Amino acid sequence: MKYSPQDFKNDQEVKWCPGCGNYAVLASVQRALPDVCDVLNYARERFVFVSGIGCASRFPYYVNTYGFHGIHGRASAIATGVKVANPSLSVWQVTGDGDALAIGGNHFIHAIRRNIDINIILFNNQIYGLTKGQYSPTSKLGKVTKTSPFGTVEHPFNPGEVVLGARGTFFARSLDVELKLTTEIMVESAKHDGTAVTEILQNCVIFNDGTHAEITDREVRADRTIVLKHGEPMIFGKDRRKGLMLDGLKLKIVTIGDGGITENDILVHDAHEPNPGVHMMLINMQAPDYPVALGVIRAVSDHTYDDNVRDQVAEVQRKATIRNVHDLLHSGVTWKVK
Repeated sequence: MKYSPQDFKNDQEVKWCPGCGNYAVLASVQRALPDVCDVLNYARERFVFVSGIGCASRFPYYVNTYGFHGIHGRASAIATGVKVANPSLSVWQVTGDGDALAIGGNHFIHAIRRNIDINIILFNNQIYGLTKGQYSPTSKLGKVTKTSPFGTVEHPFNPGEVVLGARGTFFARSLDVELKLTTEIMVESAKHDGTAVTEILQNCVIFNDGTHAEITDREVRADRTIVLKHGEPMIFGKDRRKGLMLDGLKLKIVTIGDGGITENDILVHDAHEPNPGVHMMLINMQAPDYPVALGVIRAVSDHTYDDNVRDQVAEVQRKATIRNVHDLLHSGVTWKVK
């Protein structure tokens, strides 16, 4: 069956604040799912969206698929259970920076470590929006919020660093305003065999408006972001003359045409490189000194938890002498109770 984005919309009223970045991400996912069906030959009934608690966690209500709205921080655990119980399903976890990295941090890192074949969309607005504006694990150092009236004294998480630290096999990043890019990443996420984490830098118009403005505003976006594509040179800027090169163990920005530098000198993105060193450097780039890396930054192959479970069960069954309850009850010393 040929699907369209309309097939993944339902009759539920979308209840996010007007202007919230969640609307754009929802639209991107609804555009991506028909492409996923085409590429992987999926029916709509194979999709399951799982969420925890937070503004983004209303997501399962707004896509015309199976869904499960869990409790705070437990989406990774639920998504893991769904995937292991029915490996044929395409499982998508929708979570926020608080839901995934605070109360749900333990489940999040272990889902990644186990490399369970699920797709995690991490909405990062650097604030707790649903509970009205407390600082989150990704809030900037010094951020003034309702729970940090004099500014936070905590260093924030970089979600990409957490993913690579947990031996993640896939990490991508997009902006809520980049619908086309987000759609493309969602398709690549679905194709990846293993835990695929996509961080969406998203705006909260009510409690943290403009938190990503230094890279999302149209006037600066081209010079302060770089969209990475596997096998292509890392070039960016309004006039496409800026690029990245390795200078020893660091990345540096160069201008094509200056000092004899040509496009051939620019570092080529290799998302499939098993060594995460360059990927970590790309993830850590911050504006205004460096462009913020967008696109698929890392996508490598490794064994998945669900495949390992399947293979282990099959091997145990193959060797087992006990194949049913009757065999079990008669496998050892037995006696009759009178």
